Amino acid sequence: MIGSSLISLAISVLIIVALWKVYNKAGKPGWAAIIPIYNIWVLLEIIKKPWWWLLLLLIPIVNIVILIIMIHNLSLKFGKGVGFTIGMILLPFIFIPILGFGDAKCKG
Repeated sequence: MIGSSLISLAISVLIIVALWKVYNKAGKPGWAAIIPIYNIWVLLEIIKKPWWWLLLLLIPIVNIVILIIMIHNLSLKFGKGVGFTIGMILLPFIFIPILGFGDAKCKG
């Protein structure tokens, strides 16, 4: 039980650090990645979507669709395609660090 807790903590820290790097690459403050709700607000700024999309994330079922669109737009912003989007959805602990620590540059 302690082992699985440590693995879970390590994966969480990895994703947080990777998101910090993604936000920095996009010209936003990295610390914004760890503030609840504000991190989504900043992500919407990165992908150039209006603030009211934050409200759409409060609607059941709609929030899943909007989140997938947001992840895809983030992939596109860094020059990645649909395959990378699917990877970010299914294996975020692998693909978010690739985006954060890799050589991908934020476009626009």
